[in-house]
Amino acid sequence: MVFVYYAQGVGGLYDEFVERLMSQLALRGTEITHENLGEGRGTMDVKQTDEEGSLEFAVSGRDVKATYQVKRYRREIEKGAIGAVTGGAIGSVIGSLGGLFSKERSIGDVIGGAAGGAAAGGAWQAYQGWDDSKQERTRFAEVLAGAAKTVEDELQYIQQGQDSAKEALKERARAKRAEEDGKIADLRNELEDVYGDTLALGEELDMLAEEGQTVTKAKARVERAQRLYAEADAAIEAGDLVQCRAKAKAARQMVDAARSSVGE
Repeated sequence: MVFVYYAQGVGGLYDEFVERLMSQLALRGTEITHENLGEGRGTMDVKQTDEEGSLEFAVSGRDVKATYQVKRYRREIEKGAIGAVTGGAIGSVIGSLGGLFSKERSIGDVIGGAAGGAAAGGAWQAYQGWDDSKQERTRFAEVLAGAAKTVEDELQYIQQGQDSAKEALKERARAKRAEEDGKIADLRNELEDVYGDTLALGEELDMLAEEGQTVTKAKARVERAQRLYAEADAAIEAGDLVQCRAKAKAARQMVDAARSSVGE
């Protein structure tokens, strides 16, 4: 019989899922052998009490698929006792087993009570069908489901924490970008004001020169303000807001100085 369990949403943590599941199974009394673990897939044999089987793991989309294949098991002492019977009625052997299991009769009593012409092999086969019951075969499947659910919950909790942390980082990044965008917008507005004042002052100085006023120093400072504006504009395009702010401030001061030096 095959049992399948899907651990939901932990496909991206396959290696950790398998490692944690093995620990959980060991804590539940499971013996694990013949491990063959690879990338995204693995197999192992498991044994718990008198039940044995094989486990196979594989990434299935966002999930991890765990497949448990039950192997029939044999209780060596009962098998040996029945194997010693050279002939006997199957019904007699099976009926006698109940007494043996309840410790009411010895192995010798069981062998002695077997009569008829049925072969011992047939008796053992009948016992297998009786012993390999659904309850016995699903015992480890229940253990596996419980362990897998525990690990699934743990990893989902970890993933939720990681997702929350990532979202917090993204939110901080968005806030920082918004802050930077605000600073850039303010600087661009300031640069536009400086450019407008520089252009207007340059026109005014040309008119004053035509009227015969001395504007040599003022024009030199306006030209310097224009160069500082161009440098500030290049800095903001390069993302150097500190340099842009410094150049814009210097350009503003140069415009103010140009106004003060009209007539010099």
